[in-house]
Amino acid sequence: MHPALQGLLTVIIGVGGCISYFYFSNQFLDKVLFPAKGPNAGRNINRANMIRPWLFLFPALAALGLYLAYPVVETLRLSLTERMTLADGTTDYNFVGLDNYTQMMAEPKFWEALTNNLMWLLIVPAMSTIFGLLVAQLTDRIRWGNIAKALIFMPMAISFVGAAVIWKLVYDARPPEADQIGVLNALYLFFGGDDPQQWLTIPFWNNFFLMTVLIWIQTGFAMVILSAALRGIPEETIEAAIVDGANPFQIFFKIKMPQIAGTIVVVWTTITIVVLKVFDIVFAMTNGQWETQVLANYMYDKLFRASDWGVGSAAAMVIMLLVTPILVWNVRNARKEMQ
Repeated sequence: MHPALQGLLTVIIGVGGCISYFYFSNQFLDKVLFPAKGPNAGRNINRANMIRPWLFLFPALAALGLYLAYPVVETLRLSLTERMTLADGTTDYNFVGLDNYTQMMAEPKFWEALTNNLMWLLIVPAMSTIFGLLVAQLTDRIRWGNIAKALIFMPMAISFVGAAVIWKLVYDARPPEADQIGVLNALYLFFGGDDPQQWLTIPFWNNFFLMTVLIWIQTGFAMVILSAALRGIPEETIEAAIVDGANPFQIFFKIKMPQIAGTIVVVWTTITIVVLKVFDIVFAMTNGQWETQVLANYMYDKLFRASDWGVGSAAAMVIMLLVTPILVWNVRNARKEMQ
């Protein structure tokens, strides 16, 4: 079947199936299970209204169970076992307890990945939020602010792999006698550099070159959210500060910033979760070489290259454990704001 036709059929069947489920399940609930007629009509209506939300939530709960809860439980199980291929070609799993975690922690590559992830956590959310806030503030003061926002938000429409390919060309290095197509090397030579540099192979600094890609993408996200928050600040507070003689810096840091502090934290934590799961950029640009390994790429190497399901699953559990506290904290904050 042609891929386009297959995609069209998938959309039709998927959307049609969802509509049919909600319609017929609702009809079954109201007409068959709890009909709104007879002496028990009132009680049946109440019962139907109690069940209806769970009936509508069932597809989402089933999908979450199948694609989220089950993989987490299975990954935990695999992280505590050793996969073995028997003589007859079948696969068996032996329980080894925390041996996979011990083996993982004994590997220098794991600590390199963890250290790099921590460095990404310190730099990428901070810089993305700062740049996003700066752009949101400055573009509100110029005529063509909406055009500037659209251009800055545009990288959000690019996949991480696509962005990695673009920036890999920016960092590209050709032989000294050839014309440089990499922007960074062209500028480096223009300002008096000796030979083109292989930027992505320079230990420690190459991590910053990779971080630049994610900052470039996430700045647009931060800008949109923070721009909306800035526009939601009551004008009366700003006018009162101006009347009191506050300068623009005082207005920004002492009037605006406290009022959008909650939004800044949400943006920061959202980008932090993205950073903890970063994989595509590293995989496409360096594949974890030259001391650029991160946890997600380390997990991929173990699972699909080394076929070490135990250690790979243990790495996945570490990533999940790092993400979970931030998710819980975000949910609690959201609930507090709703109260």
